[in-house]
Amino acid sequence: MDIVDVSKHAYAGTYPCRVPVWWGRYGEAGPHPDLDGVSGRRIVLRIEKRFNRFERILARLFRAPREVRRPLDPKNSMLWELANGMRTFEEICIQMNEVFQEDMAPVVDRTASGIDALKRRNLMTVLSTEFSKKWSTGPGVVPEHQTLAPLGEGMKIDADPLDGEQNVREVEGATQPAAQHN
Repeated sequence: MDIVDVSKHAYAGTYPCRVPVWWGRYGEAGPHPDLDGVSGRRIVLRIEKRFNRFERILARLFRAPREVRRPLDPKNSMLWELANGMRTFEEICIQMNEVFQEDMAPVVDRTASGIDALKRRNLMTVLSTEFSKKWSTGPGVVPEHQTLAPLGEGMKIDADPLDGEQNVREVEGATQPAAQHN
């Protein structure tokens, strides 16, 4: 199916890719394409809070949480799963249009807006070439620059990778296990 103006957009020919952040799936699967690594479930991101000295004291005093949990809506959850750095912007737009149809119109603008919103929060990047697997983009991986506590038993978040999802980190051609899972 042809999508109007997708090849003229600034992101045309690029590869949207999630950056290292802990994420997992929850809830029931909604409509989704039959692609590796795409479940149609909702996504939740876990991000460690960074405090300065004074904020640390206040955080201890008021027992503030040490992380932010950011649940994504169904459309952004689908965008997150599709943006693995291996699919072009055009391919993502086609999949988003097929799944959400008129709810996503105009699909090119809405998809680009979702990417921009995630980029502003330093959760996604846009690559000019296909992702070379320099970092882990799979679920349940704590990035090297963060320390997150293990998930509580009551949390019903699935952090297991699906078929076709990267859960290893490749550095200089050598495959190493991904960072700690929580």
